Amino acid sequence: MSHKAAKIGLTSLVLTLAFGGLLYSTIGESAQYYKHVDEVMVEPDAWYGEPLQIHGYAKNVTRKRDSLDYRFEMHNNGQVVLASYTGIVPDTFQNDAEVVLQGTLSPDGFHATEMTAKCPSKYEAEGGAGAGPAANLPASSSY
Repeated sequence: MSHKAAKIGLTSLVLTLAFGGLLYSTIGESAQYYKHVDEVMVEPDAWYGEPLQIHGYAKNVTRKRDSLDYRFEMHNNGQVVLASYTGIVPDTFQNDAEVVLQGTLSPDGFHATEMTAKCPSKYEAEGGAGAGPAANLPASSSY
């Protein structure tokens, strides 16, 4: 092996290891579990305090009057978890919307820091005009 080939090989190895290390550290910090409500609620204690993304369907959505505080239930395959979120919600967030929340689970429910929602009727043919999904959310100060 010539001196030039050894230099190229060593440089390639160093660059590959550096890139691999950078990729591993970047993915490791942002990696989170993605689970469905029924998978998490089988053994919720195992998930307490862990960063988690949870998927389910929103039911009984309420918004605290004059605030951005939302509380709702997330359902999937007969299992339910209470969820809370503070912030601006997606336009498609409403009762029965498919929702993915990012946050942490605790004994009193799932506390979301980010939300993604897809309305089940979004891809169906339009049958009528309405005021939009956000108009369907009740404003309630009952919680």
